[in-house]
Amino acid sequence: MVAWAHNQYSKLPIIAAVTWFVTLLVLLLTWVCKGRPQYASQDGNIAYISDVGASFIKPLFVVGAVITAIFFVLTLAAERLLGHNQRLLPAQRKAEKVLSYCAIGGATLGGVGLILLSILDTLRFQMIHRIFLFIFMLGVTLSAIFTVVEFRLLSRSYQGYAVLRRSYMAKGIISATLVVLAIAFGVMLTRNDTQGIDVGAILEWVIGFGFNLYLLTFWYDLRLAAPKNEINKELIDGGAAANAVPHGPWWV
Repeated sequence: MVAWAHNQYSKLPIIAAVTWFVTLLVLLLTWVCKGRPQYASQDGNIAYISDVGASFIKPLFVVGAVITAIFFVLTLAAERLLGHNQRLLPAQRKAEKVLSYCAIGGATLGGVGLILLSILDTLRFQMIHRIFLFIFMLGVTLSAIFTVVEFRLLSRSYQGYAVLRRSYMAKGIISATLVVLAIAFGVMLTRNDTQGIDVGAILEWVIGFGFNLYLLTFWYDLRLAAPKNEINKELIDGGAAANAVPHGPWWV
């Protein structure tokens, strides 16, 4: 059996991603299979995630949001813990540690926003719902920025370890794409015409499913953690990270 199968921490992002994917898929299929009904909170022809989530299936939406939020935060906390214990490659700069904690803070902010937007649905609390939607997107965006910069710094310290470079590039590309789509989504929310509203709905579904890809990049990291009470094999003499030192100023 492969080593990462014994690593319980690697399951955290999997649980978050699978939960969120299943939640969105059930919401989407509910709307489609019921004949694409026009919900009370719906303005366009295409239902938003929040429109379906405010219907009879709201309990599923809330549970899915809570589980996803909790395991997203736990995923980032696990990376910090494993790095501290040298089961993953540890930070070489104080800035890397600060960025890691900031990423956890951003994820917590986003998680709180996700939970509250699912509870305070768009049908009954439209304005408050949109505020928490913004908080969710802001928190995840900030967390992604801090994480990408942190991994960029780590990859400079451990230049012989290509895994870090691939990880931060994947996170950067996915998060940048989602941010661009989120900006376009925000613009569409200001439109009053049906076409703009429908485009906004499509963008929201794409962003929602795309978030799963970002979550799964953390599985790529956590699967490499050393077994309990051991240090990462790359830190042992002869490993790619054995002689790592901070390289260049902290911002490069």
